[in-house]
Amino acid sequence: MNPSSPCEGQSPEGDPPDDWFHLSTMSLGTQGSDGSRDDPEEPEERGRLKSKLVSAWNNVKYGWTFKSKARFSKTSPLTMLGQSYLLCHGVERECFRRAFATLLWLTYRRGFPQLDGSSLTTDSGWGCMLRSGQMLLAQGLLLHLLPPGWTWVSANHVSKDDMEVQESRSLGPEVTKKGRRRSIVSFLESRTEVTHRRVVSWFGDHPIAPFGLHQLVEQGTSSGKKAGDWYGPSIVAHILRKAVDAASAEVSNLTVYVAQDCTVYIDDVVRLCERPLSEGSTGPSPAWKSVIILVPVRLGGEVLNPTYIKCVKNLLRLECCIGIIGGKPKHSLFFVGYQDEQLLYLDPHYSQSTVDITQDNFPLESFHCKCPRKISFSRMDPSCTIGFYAKSQKEFELLCSAVSTALSSSTEKYPIFTIAEGQGQDGGQEDESDAPPNSITHILTKDKARLRRTNNSNSMDEFVLL
Repeated sequence: MNPSSPCEGQSPEGDPPDDWFHLSTMSLGTQGSDGSRDDPEEPEERGRLKSKLVSAWNNVKYGWTFKSKARFSKTSPLTMLGQSYLLCHGVERECFRRAFATLLWLTYRRGFPQLDGSSLTTDSGWGCMLRSGQMLLAQGLLLHLLPPGWTWVSANHVSKDDMEVQESRSLGPEVTKKGRRRSIVSFLESRTEVTHRRVVSWFGDHPIAPFGLHQLVEQGTSSGKKAGDWYGPSIVAHILRKAVDAASAEVSNLTVYVAQDCTVYIDDVVRLCERPLSEGSTGPSPAWKSVIILVPVRLGGEVLNPTYIKCVKNLLRLECCIGIIGGKPKHSLFFVGYQDEQLLYLDPHYSQSTVDITQDNFPLESFHCKCPRKISFSRMDPSCTIGFYAKSQKEFELLCSAVSTALSSSTEKYPIFTIAEGQGQDGGQEDESDAPPNSITHILTKDKARLRRTNNSNSMDEFVLL
């Protein structure tokens, strides 16, 4: 057991993150000596008491774990966000360590300012899907703002015992250290590190952070969500879109497109990305905004359809892929790669103290994880959102071609999603709250272009069932 280790946090197997609902209002209320309920004269105080008890329980539950190592094969390639690593080679293994430690890790936090409309000061037990969404958006922002191949400077100093390579022998030559170690001053003044710190601050747990939990919860109110609710991957996709739109002052050259009915409409993406020329400009064509494309899908009914595993692998091989918001049922994880039949992920289920991002030179270590984890494809929840990033119009065209090729690998009658010419009904800006309640979109077998909606009281998100 290692309570102080900040990236070993794993909740017990099979435990849903929202089990705090099991502590009912009745069980948290007060009783008279005769067993009768007290007259509810102070519901607000009782609500605060319940919130504190629930938060305390979840902070304890997700604040410690047993330390374990993920086992990796030395003979099978490990793929992570478009890059492949063979861990039997020391250089490649070190490159993987640095690349993984560079990813932003957003987890449960405790002790932040109260969320609007509630007394909650922690998201432990309910905010894991929002945290996974933050990690996906953060990866897109790092690609958007930092040079290709950038790695966090401190990632060069991760420990060597955070993963096991099965049947490993000599790992080959170690990476040669070039030059002398930078001083602390030069490290903080480095342009890329300043940008890195700024991106991290955008995800801080403070009302001023444009992509922090406070803002995401606020954006979710139009979808009927509030602090403490469970958020599905489709709703989170729309929340991220609205958050980026609202943060145009901080990120002026980026937009987010959310696919409709498992279809990315090319004309809609072009319309979002093309910026009109300023008055008096003589340029040959409109300027182009970079774009993050989010595709909510459902890869089966109650469980993952195994025929889609190859397709998911192919998508994770693409450099334009920025990850998958998914996980186990009611237990969100952020998938970034795979090895053999297991997915590689970052886990938000670890409760850490809130970092004050308003302070200069706030610590960055708790926003990065050195411990890769794996989960079998068979345990993946079929509901997920897949993310892609294209910096330029040329990259978007290459993305369309590469993704279409990856999708064609499925042996199923229908692909996971499609990329099509033309426009959708609302330009890809439909809010989850605009859809009919409890509706699922079905593809008709006689005409793939026609869609219909039917009621289904068991559906939490709007998806095409494949």
